[in-house]
Amino acid sequence: MSKKPEFLFDFVVRHSWHRISRMYNQKAAEHGMTMSIGFLLMSVDKEGTPSTQLGPKMGMEPTSLSRTLKTMEERNLIRREEDLSDKRKVLIFLTEKGIEQRKMVKNFVIGFNDQIFNKIPKSKMNAFFEVAEKVDLLIEEEMKKI
Repeated sequence: MSKKPEFLFDFVVRHSWHRISRMYNQKAAEHGMTMSIGFLLMSVDKEGTPSTQLGPKMGMEPTSLSRTLKTMEERNLIRREEDLSDKRKVLIFLTEKGIEQRKMVKNFVIGFNDQIFNKIPKSKMNAFFEVAEKVDLLIEEEMKKI
């Protein structure tokens, strides 16, 4: 097997993700947003989402998450509320403006995913998701060693 970067698994994944990220950020910028804001909009549940769940769900560091949530609050995309059953928790809710922005983000993301699923045969997509799941398990095992 070749050791050239373009033939290494992680290089290919990073390269693809970088391009997807750039595309999402360019599209988000047209609407005064970032990709992080878009993904957070899609990650907040109607019942509210504890802010502590958003970081791991998004793969964001606490500092970046806090800064992004503050920006979203300033732009009236989200509101924070204390959890009535546990005063230590803060729940994040989308505002009406946040719900509208989420619809736009969701349409773009689903549209892009539809393009992928329309161009790549189902059997290959199934294989891709199988491989991704196995890689995720392998990473989990490697992380236990660290």
